[in-house]
Amino acid sequence: MRDETKTPGPQIRDCGLVKYGDALKLQLRLCRERQQGKIPNTILIVEHPPVVTLGARQSLNKLLVAREFLLKRHIDVVDVRRGGGTTAHNPGQLVFYPILHLQQLALGISEYVRMLEAMGAELLEKFGVRSSRRKGAPGLWVADRKIASIGVRVSKFVTYHGMAINIRNDLSIFDFMVPCGLDNVEMTSVLKETGGEPSMAQVKADLATLLTRRFSVSEK
Repeated sequence: MRDETKTPGPQIRDCGLVKYGDALKLQLRLCRERQQGKIPNTILIVEHPPVVTLGARQSLNKLLVAREFLLKRHIDVVDVRRGGGTTAHNPGQLVFYPILHLQQLALGISEYVRMLEAMGAELLEKFGVRSSRRKGAPGLWVADRKIASIGVRVSKFVTYHGMAINIRNDLSIFDFMVPCGLDNVEMTSVLKETGGEPSMAQVKADLATLLTRRFSVSEK
């Protein structure tokens, strides 16, 4: 019979509303520190001012307007080295960035992505939205509408970037792109699906509970 105990879960930081570039710099610093064993597994929970981000795969980056058009509307444009294609963030969208050592958690990359999807689906169900995965298109879907996006990178077993879930954000920002490089995709949110506007504080609290449960480490 195995004797297993759970160590405390990851350190979770609610960073509030943070510019995308500042959050990225923080992620990169924490990633290096996690690789060096200076910090425990850490997860940042944030909201971003309006921003469009372009992923590492150029073929998936499909803007429908010029960058200058977006900048004039106070929407930043940032090139990032993560999986996935073009996506967008704005207030009312829940974003979280896990800085986790996958080897310590005994997780492969594909298993980690599936875990993010499962956790996002569990969170959405708390607010009345049933979502599902779609093969070959990481993220979460409500029928043919996309409600959550995932783009991750792993460096020396440590993850960064993460998942964005549309809760009550202005979806018109997605009209300026082909989300994740997938043609004819409609974006949706908890607000659009249910008419409800859940408190972001409550959504973050529920997410923190799920993160703690799923990313605690078993010690034998």
